Amino acid sequence: MTEFLRTPDSNFDGLTDFTYEPRYHQWHDLRMHYIDEGPRDAPVVLMTHGMPTWSYLYRDIIPPLLEAGYRCIAPDHMGFGRSDKPTDAHWFSIARHTEILTSLIVALDLKNITLMCQDWGGPTGLAQAAMMPERFDRLTIMNTWLHHEDFRYSDAIRSWNKNWHDGGLFSKKTPDVALLLVLSAGLIEPQQMIAGFVSGETPTLEGDAARIYAGFSAPYAGMADGAYNGLRQFPLSICFDNYDRGNGAAQTSHYRALLNWNKPVHFIWGCADDVFTQEWGETWAGQMGNASFDGITDAGHFLQNSHGAEVAEHLLRRILEE
Repeated sequence: MTEFLRTPDSNFDGLTDFTYEPRYHQWHDLRMHYIDEGPRDAPVVLMTHGMPTWSYLYRDIIPPLLEAGYRCIAPDHMGFGRSDKPTDAHWFSIARHTEILTSLIVALDLKNITLMCQDWGGPTGLAQAAMMPERFDRLTIMNTWLHHEDFRYSDAIRSWNKNWHDGGLFSKKTPDVALLLVLSAGLIEPQQMIAGFVSGETPTLEGDAARIYAGFSAPYAGMADGAYNGLRQFPLSICFDNYDRGNGAAQTSHYRALLNWNKPVHFIWGCADDVFTQEWGETWAGQMGNASFDGITDAGHFLQNSHGAEVAEHLLRRILEE
């Protein structure tokens, strides 16, 4: 049996901006949370997240897509959100996250899928399109990557990886990762985030900052340190650091396969991101002959968190133009 922790439902009771009914997919002895909103027979938008987020990241994107008639499905990776959280750090790998996401898609028999992916939602989500292209109508790619021999990792992502290793800024018990998302939304200053992270004392937050902090802290509030092992392993699975845990060979295979993608693909990019830069996004889009590219000048890495409505607007416009 897998040893895991399960976040109490009461942790999510106060989230007034994310009130969707929780649904669960059973994978072996664990359950994966996902939301599933909209008509069952409507075309699907599948939204995949990375680290240290969960389906709450798409809170501002889901409503306009529902209004446009789509069925919105947003799962939480194991170790994140409302999904179960294995406590063994060695349990986690990108191959396993990918396999679990595949099992959800197959169990729900999803078809006519528009993928929306960002951060680690890229390698796990794009793998599905590479392996099961018949289930997908189009790809929406946001601030992510697929490992391959010519990819050049930025100084920012190398620093991010380093800071999760022993002795790094984020290598501590029960790290307050929700502060990172408040920072990404431009609602606190970097020095406030760092001071709170180092001290373990949450700075005083009000208004939107308090609301976003509540959303991203809910999965871990009051949880033992073992609940954080899933999010810890994502930055330690980047292929320049751990090729095997990062599923590097598969990522490269999926990257090459998708260069021949013959259905619509829309890049929507946070151009202020120093992890996956505008230059990289434009280069990748240029490698896929049928791709559009919409850059959001003042959006950073977590563009869904700061510019969700604008992201949805870009996608819906591009679909109409196909």
